Amino acid sequence: MQPATQPAAATDSTSTTPTTTAQTSAAAQVQTSLTVSAGTAPVDQTRVDQIRKAVQNGTYPVIPTRISDAMIAAGMMLRKAR
Repeated sequence: MQPATQPAAATDSTSTTPTTTAQTSAAAQVQTSLTVSAGTAPVDQTRVDQIRKAVQNGTYPVIPTRISDAMIAAGMMLRKAR
């Protein structure tokens, strides 16, 4: 008896091309997104610095009703997301 031979691996390049192309395309999109995002900050850094300074100094106005409203809204959004 002869040992069983393994079937030859498929050499058809079209069998892996769609996956490889999709992965390459996705990687390119992510890289493009990171490049674009790195160039423009979606926040006003001056305003962030002002708020940070006010919090550190203890002069940032805390309005309990706004905080509670935001917490309730966040809870409602989380329930809708499920």
